[in-house]
Amino acid sequence: MKSFSSRLFFLIILLSILAGPLSAGDFEEAKVRMKERLVQIDQMKSEGKVGENSNGYLSIRTTLGPRQTSLVEGENADRRVIYQSIAQSTGQSIEEVGRQRAIRIIKLARPGVWLLKPDGEWIRKP
Repeated sequence: MKSFSSRLFFLIILLSILAGPLSAGDFEEAKVRMKERLVQIDQMKSEGKVGENSNGYLSIRTTLGPRQTSLVEGENADRRVIYQSIAQSTGQSIEEVGRQRAIRIIKLARPGVWLLKPDGEWIRKP
């Protein structure tokens, strides 16, 4: 069975094929950075330090050190680059793309990952 990390990376690659150019360089660089930090992000998720929100971004659940905070901020910035590229190619808003991605991310998330509902309540994926 494929791990969540490999499924998420495959999904990012698939989306990159479907997405139009924001700036080819920006988009490709964002994908590379996301791949490089994937193991660390997954570790923070498994430790319950961060979770996924309903807008397609990571949300911080506990106090993080500067390095971990930087990883989360970088991940969210790169997700926004990806979402913006998809939005440009589909005519959707960045927010709509993020919400659609959140549904997919949550579906692929491993049991135990923390999810932030739109009303602000944290729940663990069963």
